[in-house]
Amino acid sequence: MEHIVIIGNGISGVTLARHIRKNSNKKITIVSAETDYFFSRTALMYVYMGHMKFEHTQPYENWFWEKNRIELKKGFVQTIETHSKTLHFAKGDTLQYDKLILATGSKPNKFGWPGQDLDGVQGLYNKQDLDTLEQNAPNNKVCNRAVIVGGGLIGIEFAEMLVSRKIPVTFLVRESSFWNGVLPEGESEMISRHIKTHHIDLRLSTNLKEIKADENGRVKSIIIEETGEEINCNVVGLTAGVTPNIDFIKKSNIETDKGVLVNRRLETSVPDVYAIGDCAQQREAIGNRRPIEAVWYTGRMMGETLAQTICGNPMEYNPGHWFNSAKFMDIEYQTYGWVFGERNRPDYEKHFHWIHKDDNKCITIAYHKDTKLFLGINTFGIRMRHEFFDNVLTKKWTVDKVIEHLSAANFDPEFYKLHEKDIVTQFNSETGSTILLSKKSWRKIFA
Repeated sequence: MEHIVIIGNGISGVTLARHIRKNSNKKITIVSAETDYFFSRTALMYVYMGHMKFEHTQPYENWFWEKNRIELKKGFVQTIETHSKTLHFAKGDTLQYDKLILATGSKPNKFGWPGQDLDGVQGLYNKQDLDTLEQNAPNNKVCNRAVIVGGGLIGIEFAEMLVSRKIPVTFLVRESSFWNGVLPEGESEMISRHIKTHHIDLRLSTNLKEIKADENGRVKSIIIEETGEEINCNVVGLTAGVTPNIDFIKKSNIETDKGVLVNRRLETSVPDVYAIGDCAQQREAIGNRRPIEAVWYTGRMMGETLAQTICGNPMEYNPGHWFNSAKFMDIEYQTYGWVFGERNRPDYEKHFHWIHKDDNKCITIAYHKDTKLFLGINTFGIRMRHEFFDNVLTKKWTVDKVIEHLSAANFDPEFYKLHEKDIVTQFNSETGSTILLSKKSWRKIFA
């Protein structure tokens, strides 16, 4: 019986295992040094905030794995010997495979800051990070202040977690407004203001110079590069992005760059070895997508795709139109298609921006300035339908047609106040258009 070994029990590896089992009787082993069972990584913040217990983050009961004949091995892989198809573990044991899948995920970036390895300095990525944070910052008596270094989605989650326990937070962001390398100016500035309303000490255009230790080797303060200011703190959260977790893979003959290099079928340079999820790097980027995508749903899609190939139905990875969602404190965020920030915006991309007077809802629509082709939309505080925009992008609608049918894109108009009339009125005023809002449902539009 062919033995499939998967290193990593995150969303990519577990999705792969589940779909291989649905389609075959192959022997499957999942290897992980992190936890005994698969859990939802995106739910870790809610465990710390008291909304759920850790066992609630496990989508499958413990009996699921044995019932579905998916073997679990807890251990740290030290080296991969591809010519003999053998994994060597830190404790000296070994494991043979017929096909190997690398689904090792990411690790937090470190940039060589003095003191970055002190006790009290940590990331927020795995279960061990959650356990460490519970020790470092159980309350505001043990942790008088925390400093978070690096904006972005993990940074804002970290801040929200600490604020939930009334721990003062200083947030160092090197950009001039929050996440403006990704978000257009209006959105970035709105989120910056929203962060400050939660009594977070947001420091924009600010870099970390050094983390200082006390006499016991624990964090006692940080130094700001631009001003030399010293800020006393007990915890430093490093959230300046992530990189593929591939250090032990680099010791093998599997070709790597920033991640493990793969083709469209997710094959590495070595036969019978594949890579999926955060650790995989496409040799050629797919459209506007980055070669490495540390995104939950793309990891899941890679697992589903590779399962077909391993089960005898070769398939190329095709993630479709870009989308993503997140939450900035109280404001939900969705993006469909491509809406570039100021830094990377192509010359042809024009933006229409609307913001509500309450300063916690806005949309930005990107379109081609010459052809008026709709390129993408960002929404904050207003839920929109994925299916609607997926169809719109496939059918290549103009921005005028999207604006006309914006009501149909609303996710749940029955329970939320609608803003489409205000949006259409402003769009007509700015562009000289005379668009009237259609009341057709999205199902009727695409029937």
